[in-house]
Amino acid sequence: MRSVKFLVAAGAASLLSSGAFAADMAIMPPPAYAPPPIVEDFGGWYLRGDIGFSNQRVDRLNNALDTVGAPSSVQRLSFNTAGIFGLGVGYKVNNWFRADVTGEYRGNSQFFGTDHLTYAGPSFGVNTYHATKSEWVVLGNAYVDLGTWWCVTPFIGAGVGGARVSIANFTDVNTPTSGVAFGDNVAKWNLAWAVHAGVAYKVTPNFTVELAYRYLDMGDGLTGDLRTFDGVNNVNNPTTFKNITSHDLKLGVRWDLSNPPAYAPPLMRKG
Repeated sequence: MRSVKFLVAAGAASLLSSGAFAADMAIMPPPAYAPPPIVEDFGGWYLRGDIGFSNQRVDRLNNALDTVGAPSSVQRLSFNTAGIFGLGVGYKVNNWFRADVTGEYRGNSQFFGTDHLTYAGPSFGVNTYHATKSEWVVLGNAYVDLGTWWCVTPFIGAGVGGARVSIANFTDVNTPTSGVAFGDNVAKWNLAWAVHAGVAYKVTPNFTVELAYRYLDMGDGLTGDLRTFDGVNNVNNPTTFKNITSHDLKLGVRWDLSNPPAYAPPLMRKG
């Protein structure tokens, strides 16, 4: 009986000592929760595509025969809207700066114009013009992103390159005399430059949509020598389309070619 009491007492003492030791031990905190890393917007290569439409202007049509002896000439010149289709590749350096090279085709635009010529005395003349114009444009562009708010990034930029301006099917009709002259199709390369402004929306970390305005200067267009309907051409008299410019509205997309991130929380603001 005494041995049983001794065993019970020893067990109780062991439990009490274990509890006291456990109370003296520091409680280990639970493992800290590690939040997913925030993905920074570093640079990388991207592809882009653009579509849009043009609103084009030309300062003047010049031909030596039109101005001989004419003290005044009033021209009214206009182009129809034409489509724009472009592709490009670029590199985003950091959150603020990116650059790309783009090539685009600007579709056929119908040209219409009149030229009211007033000579000394009561004589006058009216020329009516028709033609078709299209271009290939290659530009190197640089952009500055102005900060991002709720995935929306306004930007500005500038570009320089070349424009291949094609003038086709040119006709010059003199209304009083019913004379008709034709100019052969000619394409010429010019220095081109542009300024950009727009907003970009980051749909996903690797896909961005842009809405942009662009002012584009493409230089001069040129026709072949003017000749009559029977082929007569006695002088070197091409017609020059002086200073062709365009106000373009474009919708573009950009595909980031960098590796897709594992986690990308919505970007609220940077900068």
